[in-house]
Amino acid sequence: MTDGAPPFTPPPFRPRFPWWGRHLQTIRNTIVKPAYPLPPGREMRFAMPDGGGDVLLARLNPPALAVSRPLAVLLHGLTGSEDSFYVRATTRLLLDRGHPVLRLNLRGAGPSAVTCSRRYHAGRTGDVRAVLAALPVDLVADGVIMVGWSLGGNCTLKFLGEGDFPVPVVAGAAISAPIDLAASSRLFGSPPNRLYHRRLLGQMKADMQANRSKVGDLWADAALAAHDLWDFDDKVVAPWNGWADAPEYYRVNSALSFLPRIAVPTLVVHALDDPWIPPAAYQDFRWSANPWLSPALSRAGGHVGFHGVGGVWSDLCLARFLDGL
Repeated sequence: MTDGAPPFTPPPFRPRFPWWGRHLQTIRNTIVKPAYPLPPGREMRFAMPDGGGDVLLARLNPPALAVSRPLAVLLHGLTGSEDSFYVRATTRLLLDRGHPVLRLNLRGAGPSAVTCSRRYHAGRTGDVRAVLAALPVDLVADGVIMVGWSLGGNCTLKFLGEGDFPVPVVAGAAISAPIDLAASSRLFGSPPNRLYHRRLLGQMKADMQANRSKVGDLWADAALAAHDLWDFDDKVVAPWNGWADAPEYYRVNSALSFLPRIAVPTLVVHALDDPWIPPAAYQDFRWSANPWLSPALSRAGGHVGFHGVGGVWSDLCLARFLDGL
């Protein structure tokens, strides 16, 4: 590998009955609640080096095959965790292919909620870097593959673009990433998305209230007062992390400005009918200008959906992409 990712052609995406349309694609797992059984794995704990005492929890699953493959580190999306349906599905795929898998709970997410006084955001790549630096040498001897979904996908692409890797990172993949955070926040808060918006904002507020003793009254009260996602980012995420407001937080952390700097083979999967993410950033970006990027853009698929004939299309793309490596 000297000048870019190997040639990659995604398989065609054909929605599977009865999951027609972007909304059914998006909510299918919430309706069906698929099991995706996994072995219990081993809990790992990562103390963050910023002096706040926060500890990130993760679940390490050994591979099903006795082969040498890179460790896959998986980053969930907003209000997700190590047990999100899409994380478990891809974990099963990767284990069957012989990869060890680390399912990381971002700061304050899932089991990490009770061990952290701070919360994750779309650009907290320092945490990812700290986790990779703390991994046992034998676990990363074959390198690392980074995979993220939605908010975790934006974080993955930003991390790859920054290029400051404490261990060898051999590839990456992002699925349904909001690479233009401001545009995505505006669309997500629009009237057609009011049901999605109410659910996710409610979950974010509930997390802050349930962990008020950890996060503190100031930020718990600010979260409770937020009337939409933009307001939550403006009142909580931005000032809590040292930015003036939501626009500055979005500008500094949007993966779109980091895509040109990525220099490892990276798969970018996205549906142009995603109800949460405007297509313009994906359509306007010059993918050919960076040979390390392998876009897999489908007309349909919803947000972290891709329920198609033959399986989850994003996983089929990931498998083909890894075969090419």
